[in-house]
Parts: sequence; structure tokens; C-alpha cells
Amino acid sequence: MMRLIIFLFILMISFSAQTQLTIKLNKIPFDTPENATIFIAGTMNNWNPGNTNFKLTKDSFDTYRITFTPAIGNIKFKFTRGSWETVEGTAQGGYIPDRILNYSGQPKIVELTIAGWEGVNNIVSTASPQVSILSDSFQIPQLNRKRKIWVYLPKDYHTAQSRYPVLYMHDAQNLFDIKTSFSGEWRIDESLDSMNIAGDPGCIVIGIENGGSLRLNEYSPWVNTQYGGGEGDEYTAFIVETLKPYIDANFRTLTDNENTGIMGSSMGGLISTYAGIAYPEVFGKVGAFSSAYWFSEESYLQPVNTKVNEESYFYMIAGAQEGGNQVGDMDRMASVLKSNGAKTINVNANSHLDGKHSEWYWAREFPKAYKWMFEKKTSGVSEEQINSFKVYQAEQSLFFVTDIDIDKNVVDLIDLNGNVIFSGFINNHQVELNSDYLFDGLYVVRIRSGRIGHVNLIYLR
Repeated sequence: MMRLIIFLFILMISFSAQTQLTIKLNKIPFDTPENATIFIAGTMNNWNPGNTNFKLTKDSFDTYRITFTPAIGNIKFKFTRGSWETVEGTAQGGYIPDRILNYSGQPKIVELTIAGWEGVNNIVSTASPQVSILSDSFQIPQLNRKRKIWVYLPKDYHTAQSRYPVLYMHDAQNLFDIKTSFSGEWRIDESLDSMNIAGDPGCIVIGIENGGSLRLNEYSPWVNTQYGGGEGDEYTAFIVETLKPYIDANFRTLTDNENTGIMGSSMGGLISTYAGIAYPEVFGKVGAFSSAYWFSEESYLQPVNTKVNEESYFYMIAGAQEGGNQVGDMDRMASVLKSNGAKTINVNANSHLDGKHSEWYWAREFPKAYKWMFEKKTSGVSEEQINSFKVYQAEQSLFFVTDIDIDKNVVDLIDLNGNVIFSGFINNHQVELNSDYLFDGLYVVRIRSGRIGHVNLIYLR
């Protein structure tokens, strides 16, 4: 009898352990007070913000976890530091809705991050002086709502009389400024500033903020029964019929499709591809990063039904670390585009083994996409001098691949402000540098060969 009781007791413990939920916090805000205690409050504990039974345990630097057994079904919760005055929020210190997690009763580990604490915003703006807000409430008559619009102007916009190509981009919160971004920024302004130093004539970028909970609806013309969608036609019509005419009337733009592009990531990549196919007379260049083609099978049928303008350009990227079948989806779309009108040389699809569904990845790849899409001649530097070499980073060295004789020449590393922050002699097509003193970002690499300067760009990480 005693053996049976012990057996049942062990079985009970085993069953209980197997049906627990573990929530792991992989990242907390940098401004979290030292030695802060983090709690979870929700439907499982009557929303008690400081219940010691629901205190997370810190098991390594900035890593917290808690294991408990909730009731089966949806759980609503938030993280706190012990009270509702110290509840989690956005990275900018704003309110976020309750988190919702479905628990099936099976063992489960969920990894989460905290973006920020409500009421706390110590992040310093990283937007360059070329970035400004065009309007906090630009009217979208096609959807009867308003939206914030950002604009980036080239450095010489106010001193030159040139006209510039225009790139329309989505999710403007994440394009220029870490202070407004959700989980990092694209560094569009820093990249374009750096390319300007290397001789690029410049580009106007118009950033359209997403509508938060309306984002999925606006970024797809097709309905996904689980996630939404269906307002993409109206959103695209807004850009074509309302926003672009306003921009062309108020800024010195090159208005033709050869000088007008549209670009975005994830759902933004989906709607950019759609817009490029639906309005080829408007958008001659499309940048589609980590595109959510999975959202609707209709995305693959649009090129078949509409046909693709053979003069349209599509630059696509996807990362092997993004999850799902991101690379396969991109390759499939590239194939469909080329089979239905697009010239093979006009579809540039690129996959990267380290690529993740993240702003740092899109920031790194943006300069290549921009250069390929617009391919403008530079001022002050001949075309032969641009991209006359390739440069790669490997630990503490830069490696050069080129047909020109560069050994014993001087190489300069120039930051986005035009400052030479490193100079060194090239030996055996490489130069050593201490990247510990360099910030992550885009740099101009200039090789000095007599009076000739050969330049290219590199993104250091």
C-alpha cells in the first residue's frame, strides 16, 4: 500500500511538472533600475502587480524567468516592477495593451522582451538634421483617417536647385529615429548622408507611419481570415492619388516612375510589391525586404493576373534566420515576377545566412538596395572610381578585392559627418584596424592613389 501511495505521489509531481508554463524574459529596458524586481500580473493572480508568488527569478545577466501552472485558455498579463506605477510600456514610455497568451495545458516555454516602462523615455533622438515631420495628421481621404508623415531631404536640398528622386517608405516610426522605433531603426538618414559623402546626388524619402492596430489591414489588399487585411487598395491609392501629388507640388522632385520607388519590410514589403505591380507607371523601383508573402496566396497570383511591367525593378532580400519559409517565399515571388513580364536582370533577389526579421538586418542591406534601385551617377567622382573595389570586414581587418594596384596606398575610413576617423596603409590587399573604437554603422572607405580617390561603402558591426 505504501509503495502505491509513493508511486501515485511521484506520478502526481511528474504530471504537474510537465504541465507548467515557463515565461522567459530575454531583454529588459536599459534604463531598468539596478537590482529591480520584476513581477508578472494578470488573470492568473487577480492582477496583483507585486504578488511575491509571481516574482521572476534572475538567472543570468538581464535574463529573467518564471514557471507556474495557469488555467487552460487565454491568459492576460503584464510585467511590472511591483506596482501599476511601474508597469511595462512602449520603448517611448507609452501605454501598451494587455499581453495575451494561449495555454493549452501542455508544457510550454515562451520567450519575451520588455520594450520599456510606462512614463519613462530616456532615449535620445538619432534623427539627422535632414529629417523633419511633414505633418502630424496628414489626411487619408481614401480611408477617412489621418497619419503622421516624415520627410528626409538631401544635405544640399536648400542650397542647390536640383530635383531629386523620391522613395516612399512604410513604418516611418522605425526608419530614422531610435526614439520612435519599436525595436531599432533602419538608419535611412545616416546611410543616405554617408552615401552623399561618397558622391551620391541624393534622394528624398517620404516615410508614412503605420496605423498601429490598423497596420495589417492597410498593408494588404487581400483578407487573411486570421489576421485581417483588405485595405491595401485604399492605402496604395492614398500614396498615388493624394500623397505623391502633394509631394511633387511642394518639393523639387523627379516625378517619373524611373525616379520613384517604394520600399518596406515584412507587411511593408508585401504592399510595396503590390503597389509596384498595380501602379508601374508610378513606381518603377520596388524594395521588398523580408516580405510577408505568406499573408495571402493572392500575392503570387497578382503578377499572373496583372502582368508585370518589364521596365520595373524589384530588389528583394530575405534571411535564413527569420523563421518560416522566408527565403523560399522570396525565391518563389522572384520566379513568378520573371515568368510574368519582369526582365530577369530587373529582379534582384538576395538571401543572407545571418539575416533576421529585424531592423538591424534591413538597415545593413538598405544601402545596397538603394544603390541598385536608383543607380545614379555621382557628382565629383567618376563612375569608374565608385565600386572599383569590394571591401569586407573580418575581425580587426578590412580585406579588399580589386583589379587595381592598391598595395602601399592609404585607405581612409570616413564617418557620416565627413570626418576621417581612421587612416592606414594597405598591405597584401588588407589593412588592420581597431574596430573597438568604431560605432556600428555605415562608413565610406576611400583608397587614395595619387590624386585619384576610389570609394565604396561598408557597414561595420
